[in-house]
Amino acid sequence: MNQKRTFGTILTLLGIIGIIMGALGFLGIGGLHLSKINSVVPFIVGLIFFFAGINLVKTTSDRA
Repeated sequence: MNQKRTFGTILTLLGIIGIIMGALGFLGIGGLHLSKINSVVPFIVGLIFFFAGINLVKTTSDRA
């Protein structure tokens, strides 16, 4: 079990959730009562988590 790869996967999933929350908040649908400016925060945090998770999964080498 590779902990770095697992943590990267978790970060990627949290990033996807953050990006979706930011997009839904910006559009004003999905029951999220965020203004357009406040919806930028989960979107930016989601992007950071997403790219950090992708980078962690990509750069972690597999060992037998």
